[in-house]
Amino acid sequence: MAATVLLLAVAAPCVGLAQAPALETAVKATYLYKFAAFVEWPASAFETPSAPAKLCIAGEDPFGLVLAQAIRGQMIGDHPIALVHLDRVEKGAPCHILYVAPSRGQTAAEALDKVRGEPILTITDAAADPAARGLIDFVLKDNHVRFRIDARAAGQAGLVVSSKLLSLAVAP
Repeated sequence: MAATVLLLAVAAPCVGLAQAPALETAVKATYLYKFAAFVEWPASAFETPSAPAKLCIAGEDPFGLVLAQAIRGQMIGDHPIALVHLDRVEKGAPCHILYVAPSRGQTAAEALDKVRGEPILTITDAAADPAARGLIDFVLKDNHVRFRIDARAAGQAGLVVSSKLLSLAVAP
């Protein structure tokens, strides 16, 4: 069922995207937690079998209440989702999913470098510089919010990305 929901979100156009940034934001907010259904973390990534899965937003939060409402009551397996805001990303960041937004104090590449190789699903937004791309990078293609996935880097971080999600990604 999660694959169907994600597929519908991918297929649904962001009509008049330039005129409807709220729709683009809502689609991305939904993706942030829906991706998790297609990713496996090592057991050691969680303190206990039912510890919260921490969805972190680093930098300026583009989602506001949209994301908080989207994750309310949502689970990643047996893990309730907890939203965490970070001014800066440091080594050992307490995240399972990390969205790196623009920030005055830290570039996306610097933030990503701090958690490289850790079991954290990093997500960025249309980064032209490959060093500033997360394991998943949002892109706009034909008025749709799509995404690229760096499966090799995900594997190096100890994450397993489902072939279903990989099949929905656009080519890097």
